[in-house]
Amino acid sequence: MKTIRSLILTALALASGPAYAQYTDGVVKIGVLTDMSSLYADNTGPGSVAAAKLAVADFGAEAKGIKVEIISADHQNKPDLGSSIANGWFDKDKVDVIVDVPNSGVALAVSEIARQKNKVFLAVGPATSDLTGPKCNANTIHWTYDTWMLANGTGKAMVKTGGDTWFFLTADYAFGYALERDTAAVVEANGGKVLGKVRVPLNTNDFSSFLLQAQASKAKVIGLANAGGDFINSVKQASEFGIVEGGQSIAGLLVFVADVAALGLPTAQGLVLTETWYWDLNENNRTWTKRWQVERPGKFPTMLHAGVYSAIIHYLKAVEGLKVDREGKAVVATMKELPTDDRLFGKGVVRADGRKIQDAYLFEVKKPAESKYPGDFYKTRATIPAAEAFRPLKEGGCPLVSG
Repeated sequence: MKTIRSLILTALALASGPAYAQYTDGVVKIGVLTDMSSLYADNTGPGSVAAAKLAVADFGAEAKGIKVEIISADHQNKPDLGSSIANGWFDKDKVDVIVDVPNSGVALAVSEIARQKNKVFLAVGPATSDLTGPKCNANTIHWTYDTWMLANGTGKAMVKTGGDTWFFLTADYAFGYALERDTAAVVEANGGKVLGKVRVPLNTNDFSSFLLQAQASKAKVIGLANAGGDFINSVKQASEFGIVEGGQSIAGLLVFVADVAALGLPTAQGLVLTETWYWDLNENNRTWTKRWQVERPGKFPTMLHAGVYSAIIHYLKAVEGLKVDREGKAVVATMKELPTDDRLFGKGVVRADGRKIQDAYLFEVKKPAESKYPGDFYKTRATIPAAEAFRPLKEGGCPLVSG
């Protein structure tokens, strides 16, 4: 009798409200692990949390019977801290998916933890192409961009317009190494030559000694294999050194809208960069940006903010279809089976190696006189089709790919 009574009570509970009990502890828990306070905070950070909230709202999770909770934390660009947070989230807080993680060193560690615990990692913020190469696994999807895409967009464009000798200023950790490696390969494959490189500690304030080495190399292009605050500081100091006036070009290998805003158009004008999303590219993006700015007034969303939104939308579609969130490999496999489609990136696919595929764009930063309103930063030089924007599937060395 007790069992029958329990079944009746359960049936009544399900009939009176959404069927939350089909998910782990009645809730799908999303952890936004990001940089809240350091050099990548403007490109990800609080803006990624705002994007995650919009994704849950636009998916209509509550109406579909999926209760979703979002939590966030600051990994401070420390792999040991990021690993500790990820382990605690998965083991104690019952987090089902970690998203963002704008630091390749932290991301590689989180990816392995997700694999070990059979959870899901949506790598939106990190750049290293190793996440879909030798370090790929069945629990990780790499969204938005990677170092191969950046190298084959910006790097190739610079070489083809005469920049055939390079010197790299490289962030001294996994991201910088991968970006330097992938860009150098593109330079050399297109007939160029790398004259030298220097490794620069993360979060550096004084780039003078490194820029002097680049200047002395006489390379036509100084490739900045860095990002965020490091990119901003290196460009500002290069301007103070008169490097461009001296005949050398600066290649920003990873540039975001937030970086251009911080530099200002007088300093950033003429920079060539590659992104997969720009807030002012079309009306859909502009409309979404206005909603995002409710929480981030005066800011402009980056492609990483858009990527967080897009990745969570697709994740929730997979969870809805499976009616389960606890089996990470099963969720990721479903994400690969389903075509991607959202209002910011449109249609796309997730490949067997976990690489999310979409078009990329080669942009040039406008001159001040060309900009008509706040945030009007870019003009489009080329659209790179999805089939060409990312590394060919069989060239990455991902163990999930056969043949």
